Amino acid sequence: MDKLTKIIVTDIRELFTVTSPKGRYEKIQNRKSYGLSFCADGQITYTLEGENTVSDREHAIILPQGQTYTLHGDKTGVFPVINFTCAGLLCDKITAFPIQDPELYIKDFEQMKALSLFEENRIEIMSIFYHMLHRLSAQSSLSNTLMPAIKYLEENYSNPNLTNSDLAQQCSISEIYFRRIFTEHYNVTPRQFIIDVRINRAKQLLADGALKICAVAERCGFSNQYHFCRVFKEKTGLTPTEYMKQNRTYKI
Repeated sequence: MDKLTKIIVTDIRELFTVTSPKGRYEKIQNRKSYGLSFCADGQITYTLEGENTVSDREHAIILPQGQTYTLHGDKTGVFPVINFTCAGLLCDKITAFPIQDPELYIKDFEQMKALSLFEENRIEIMSIFYHMLHRLSAQSSLSNTLMPAIKYLEENYSNPNLTNSDLAQQCSISEIYFRRIFTEHYNVTPRQFIIDVRINRAKQLLADGALKICAVAERCGFSNQYHFCRVFKEKTGLTPTEYMKQNRTYKI
């Protein structure tokens, strides 16, 4: 779920631990918030619109806000839960994330729970939670497969000759397969992803105001200034000059 990398958490509502016996059956109606659940031991099967999702020690679960679903206790166990809200839609289905070290997440949960006794610890709690979400996103199977390409892109986005083939080679997979799973994971083609990275970097440089437009274009991997200005206007609705004037960062 690529949305985890862009999530804006607005509140952490509750941190609690559920002891779920074998044979338990429950229907949750119109869930009031999103929930992130881990499994210390045991197993639960969630069912939403006929689709089953298993919560066990090898999977973390995100429960969707506003949805109605049922759960069945397959094995007696203990399940830490974090209820939270966020800006916009995160998901409308129950989503499982493979995890490699459940004890690490449970340790973070216990730390958050202890910190929640004091209101002044809110920022630290948020920091731990964001770190959890980042770890979940990074540990998904597609993220692991694509990570070499992302790392390579971070260092080489300014190369105007960068191709899908270059990125696929970093992952040791075919270009066709790379394009397919990249688009599936990020909901955008690799080429468009590269352009978005370049435009975001261009925004930073334009706001700094230290470079001319032609130099910004070169630093960001565009073949020429004309191409840069055209793409920048398509993406932002502003020319680079207009963006610089509106967003120039003045320092003292």
